[in-house]
Amino acid sequence: MNRPTSTALAALSLLSVTALTACGGSSDPATDEPKAGSSTSASTAKAPTPAEHLAATIVTKADTDGFEVEEPDDEYAFAKSTDEVTVDKPVCAPLAYAMNQLPLGTPEADLTRLTSGPTDAPTQLTKGVTFTYVTLASYASGKAQSTFADARKAVDACGDGFTAKANGNESPYDSVTAEKVAPAGDESLGFTSTMTFRGVPHVLRGEVVRNGDVLAVYFSVDGMAIANGRPSDAKLSPTVVKAQNGKLS
Repeated sequence: MNRPTSTALAALSLLSVTALTACGGSSDPATDEPKAGSSTSASTAKAPTPAEHLAATIVTKADTDGFEVEEPDDEYAFAKSTDEVTVDKPVCAPLAYAMNQLPLGTPEADLTRLTSGPTDAPTQLTKGVTFTYVTLASYASGKAQSTFADARKAVDACGDGFTAKANGNESPYDSVTAEKVAPAGDESLGFTSTMTFRGVPHVLRGEVVRNGDVLAVYFSVDGMAIANGRPSDAKLSPTVVKAQNGKLS
């Protein structure tokens, strides 16, 4: 019996989500000197850690016009770290990580959220629920730029697909193509991937955006369609992507 792919396992988590969702110091005005006993000035305050910075900038429900924003369920994760993943074509590894909510490269901190909400589709026939994963990762100076370059190389080199394996599970992707996305951050990259599960075709989409030393990776999957055995063509939510990019810029 074929073991389920990571996307199919994630679909179970997505089904559960669907069921559950229906001060600074002051200065003396006369002398403009700090008052006795005042705290250290903001200019010398300790800078936030990479993890604190990501926690402060990750997208929230308040940013997304009512989308649900939650921590993903690790129970159905394809892998909990990149060390658990092997790829038949090593150059394609960044795509395997991006489509399984794992950070690219070697960040100093990373954070992932699962967003769900109504699509931005204009007609009733195409309305539904969009599931978009958002993974933020913070890197040492210069590392985000080289990691982004690796992701672009992967999109260019993996057109005829690849297979990722982890913990006894296998995710074969049939193809990868570059997809045009709205310019964002310092540089941005979009891609489309196709996969076949139990004879049914599915289209997945992703986007990578670099803002300085932070990468935002977006990935959209129609887990409901995969679980129900019907074809899918998942699209990233413009609402979520725009909101997250806005908080990083």
